Amino acid sequence: MIEHRPFDQLGHANHGWLDAKHHFSFASYFNPQRMEWGALRVWNDDAIAAHSGFPMHPHRDMEIVTYVREGAITHEDSMGNKGRTDAGDVQVMSAGTGLQHSEYNLEPSLTRIFQIWIEPDSRGGEPSWGSKPFPKTDRSGQFIALASGMQGDDEALPIRANARVLGATLKAGESVSYDFDAQRKGYLVPATGAVKVNGLALAARDGAAISDEARITITAQEDAELVLVDVAG
Repeated sequence: MIEHRPFDQLGHANHGWLDAKHHFSFASYFNPQRMEWGALRVWNDDAIAAHSGFPMHPHRDMEIVTYVREGAITHEDSMGNKGRTDAGDVQVMSAGTGLQHSEYNLEPSLTRIFQIWIEPDSRGGEPSWGSKPFPKTDRSGQFIALASGMQGDDEALPIRANARVLGATLKAGESVSYDFDAQRKGYLVPATGAVKVNGLALAARDGAAISDEARITITAQEDAELVLVDVAG
């Protein structure tokens, strides 16, 4: 089963400096049918104005993956980590027993990110943060793991969950497939471009909630950039 979640039907909050779309219930947006998808708890599509961002605030017991779509995000946290993640690259924060962090767009123009939260397999653990470049040429025509807690994903940023976040780019007319193990769920969003997934049409930034599908095949109707999360159901 693949449930289409059109972009214009997502939760929405515009704070001026932040224009956010919510695939799942978050902050003031509440939808009892969209609380989570397996271990996937949050997928926010955030546009952050220049020279603004999220000030220091706390988290614990959550794996937070930031996929930068445009611009750059600068991270700073209470453990002394600081770093800038550019468009196309990924950062991961394992909140563990707790930490505070800020995420700012220090650039002169808009930054766009996907903010993805995945519940960890167990609570606690020392907090950590990391960032890594993932050239789009390396994922042309194929999915590669960007962040993962699954065996074999050695090149991905580590997370403390039986889950993976994957990325792919497709030229118009190209296809890519992905196989799911039993009892797992997927959530797919084209960051850019129109695609079809097992025949279902998705526009850019639409969501597709996937369950009970052994394989999905995504075909690009135009050049597309894909982000897929595979989680325990």
